[in-house]
Amino acid sequence: MSKECKKFSTTIGGREVVIETGKYAEQTNGSCLVRCGETAVMVSVCMSASPRDGMDFFPLQVDYEEKMYSIGKIPGGFKKREGRASDKAILTARLIDRPLRPLFPKGLFNDVVVTAQALSVEPDVSPEPLAMLGSSIAIAISDIPWAGPTGSVVVGMVDGKYVINPDLAERAKSAIHLNLAGTKDAILMIEAGANEVTNDEMVGAITYGFEEIKKICEFIETEIVPAVGKTKKEIELYHIPEELDKAVRDYAGAKIDWAIDTFDRQEREERQNQAEAEILEHFAEIYPDNKREIKDSLYYLTKEKVRAKIFDKGIRPDGRGLKDVRPIWCERSVLPRVHGSAVFTRGQTQTLTTCTLGMLTEAQKLEGLDEETKKRYMHQYNFPGYCTGEAKALRSPGRREIGHGALAERALIPVLPEEDSFPYAIRVVNDITSSNGSSSMASVCGSTMALMDAGVPIKAPVAGVAMGLIKNQETGDFKVLTDIQGLEDFLGDMDFKVAGTQKGITAIQMDIKIKGISEEIMHTAINQANEGRQYILSKMLEVVPEVAPKLSKYAPKIIFFEIAPDKIGDVIGKQGSVIKKIMEETGTEIEFNDDDSGKGYISTVGPVENAERAKAIIMSIAHDPEVGDMFVGTVVRILNFGAFVEFAPGKDGMIHISKLSDKRVEKVEDVVKIGDIVKVEIIKIGDKGIDLKLLEKMS
Repeated sequence: MSKECKKFSTTIGGREVVIETGKYAEQTNGSCLVRCGETAVMVSVCMSASPRDGMDFFPLQVDYEEKMYSIGKIPGGFKKREGRASDKAILTARLIDRPLRPLFPKGLFNDVVVTAQALSVEPDVSPEPLAMLGSSIAIAISDIPWAGPTGSVVVGMVDGKYVINPDLAERAKSAIHLNLAGTKDAILMIEAGANEVTNDEMVGAITYGFEEIKKICEFIETEIVPAVGKTKKEIELYHIPEELDKAVRDYAGAKIDWAIDTFDRQEREERQNQAEAEILEHFAEIYPDNKREIKDSLYYLTKEKVRAKIFDKGIRPDGRGLKDVRPIWCERSVLPRVHGSAVFTRGQTQTLTTCTLGMLTEAQKLEGLDEETKKRYMHQYNFPGYCTGEAKALRSPGRREIGHGALAERALIPVLPEEDSFPYAIRVVNDITSSNGSSSMASVCGSTMALMDAGVPIKAPVAGVAMGLIKNQETGDFKVLTDIQGLEDFLGDMDFKVAGTQKGITAIQMDIKIKGISEEIMHTAINQANEGRQYILSKMLEVVPEVAPKLSKYAPKIIFFEIAPDKIGDVIGKQGSVIKKIMEETGTEIEFNDDDSGKGYISTVGPVENAERAKAIIMSIAHDPEVGDMFVGTVVRILNFGAFVEFAPGKDGMIHISKLSDKRVEKVEDVVKIGDIVKVEIIKIGDKGIDLKLLEKMS
């Protein structure tokens, strides 16, 4: 064993967590193995020796790898190895990234890569919080400059009580699933899904989790870092030369004031482009090799002036007040062939949302480290280049798109109908057609409208709004902005998204660019978001006041049934012959659940009567005939003394000529012919077969 190997332990949420360092991955800048129960996650961090040329942002890359061997499984597919990261892994990587990024020094352009690998996983101990903890420890003990450490926890609320890092049973019952990260001084990241909880319940969960985070930070700072931490490297950070910065500010101040002195976005951008061109031309000979530094100086000058107008005068870039929501217009049923559709527009942000219904067998199959194996509700978000006026080719969704789709999905899951009452797989797609801030919250609104337009009986409509922040770092004073647009997000300190119903919160996501926010800011943002959310809901309900009373004629009609498990084989028949015949005759699709419970679903794009007829046939096959049962069947054979009727696949009986009518019948053919549909009643079940009585000739 390495001489440098050290072990540390602490208690988080009532469970012992053990951290090992110096034993594995010795060539990294920093690494650790985090264990809790039978779950183990290895995290490492590496930094390049020199900055990447031409970078104008910090190149941090975070990867989270789900190793299938960690749960004793061999990956599916032809290659039998882990392939592209799952959506869950990508979302976890984003959770790790967001609290780390604001704490790296500005001007650091060296590549930094954080890799977290789930090596062993037990269901009761989620690896994600351990990966977040490990990332903080790995960077804290490395020689990479960083203003950490951070702490991370998951907070649940079970039976009204808050729980840290809940186990599997607690997660199933929890009304809140809150991922929280921060330093010992402030909150850095919030990501939450909830069951329409109140503002106070959500704030309580955040406050409760923050107390645990403070303990984690103290543990890392006082026990781990002093024992194994490396001396931080002194790296020459990129900065704007003071002389150049002063010269640019002196010359450009009045021009930038003119450029931003308009509430029209297009005019402002044209003015900014004109001002920048004039400023660059002016300094072309004075600073011929410093175009980048000049543009950076202009960026910070513009940022200061826009923020000052908001902070000092309460004037936002588009002229709104701090709590004002941009103009909203909506429409529904915009696409005739889809099952449900809507357009939601707020300012220059617009989403076209569609809802598609399908059989439960069309639910997405999942292969990951969770117990969950399928996903009934699929929510997807697309952000094409044209939505911001850029000439970009379409491409597969990136991490941002997956994250935004997951946020909208999380916001809507609490209001979806239960599977037993609405047996459909549901796919919602948000295509952003125009974007100027808060497209993910527009997606929540558009998705609610599309679901209602499709006739999905949601429990309550959901809306979302993004809150911004302008904070004076010296005084601590702040302004919270409702419904931020792109420029306010770009130049502001916070993007705090809150979604929910009239009753309560269903989802929260917070990203910040400063080193944390206080509880006062959080309280203000959540309460102000509630006001904005209620207003947006009212505008949506003007267009879609209630769920459509019936499904689209193009949507599948689905009914469910249940038979005795030992009758499944009879319904399916040899090589599927029986069930195929039922589907052909009725124009339906029939599927049984995978659990051999005898439960199944019938769908049809035709009249719902087709599905009802298929169900009647299935029930007749699964039902052992009894005297008095009535069926609708087909005449399949005629003899002199009677007609044979198939009243269920593989089951028939005979109507004696004397039971064809109350009057005397000379010939069977005088009453029925082969192929006729008839309603019959069982009058006798004997060793030689089943005797029937004709009740009604259907055709």
